[in-house]
Amino acid sequence: MAKNSRKDAAKNWAGKWALITGASAGIGWALAEQLAAGGAHLVLTARRVDRLQKLATELTSQHKIQVEVFTVDLIRPEAPEEIQAFTTQKGIEVELLVNNAGFGAFGYAHEIPAAKIMEMIQVNCSAVAHLTRIYLPAMVERRHGDILIVSSVAAYQPVPFNSAYAATKAFDLLFAEGIAEEVRPFGVRVCALCPGSTSTEFAEVAQQPARLFRVAETSEKVARVGLAALAKGKSRVISGAMNLLMMESQRLAPRSLVVKMAAKMMHPSDSAD
Repeated sequence: MAKNSRKDAAKNWAGKWALITGASAGIGWALAEQLAAGGAHLVLTARRVDRLQKLATELTSQHKIQVEVFTVDLIRPEAPEEIQAFTTQKGIEVELLVNNAGFGAFGYAHEIPAAKIMEMIQVNCSAVAHLTRIYLPAMVERRHGDILIVSSVAAYQPVPFNSAYAATKAFDLLFAEGIAEEVRPFGVRVCALCPGSTSTEFAEVAQQPARLFRVAETSEKVARVGLAALAKGKSRVISGAMNLLMMESQRLAPRSLVVKMAAKMMHPSDSAD
């Protein structure tokens, strides 16, 4: 796809409202910037109110759009309904839902705190499914609307030492692809965005070795790829030619070999990164 068409994709939502979870950093921040530049109004949600307010101030000043900020922690099961109550109270019709919030936990599964794994499943899976279920019916009824679900290339295979995270992202990918086909006849588009290593806070939060992020795409590039794919009606997209090549080529190798190679690459190391 030409670079110009990717840049223009955000204009699909000009004058409409987009709701972005995890908007305070990384891909969520980049998506907010690009949608605002395209003329979309935004509902920004995340835990860190100071960052959300800073982003909202910048975007309203630069692009003369409307921005609403709602601080929420998706670890709490009731958070999606609180987001719905906020948009309903504001009279906002969400045309684009971006399920971006998520986090990982690196290491041996038996050493990662059980609470962290459960919270990861809540944020990466349950909140995604809940928010989609909340906003999808209205989109189907009015015969237009879009949902972007941020998954990962980790969704395509087991990833030792990132096992729970990869499993949550596999849920996101399959959930998005399945729903995309269900609602296509109703004029609703759903797409799973699958980035590889990306320059965000993810590695620090997940405590992953820096060596795994030496070759990383920018959040801005990943965001452009996701919006362009959604605008074209794709049900999934892998960001980055090398990532696409790796995911496609692994289909030719025995699954057991792929897992062993992933384990060797991901294995925790005491040596310098």
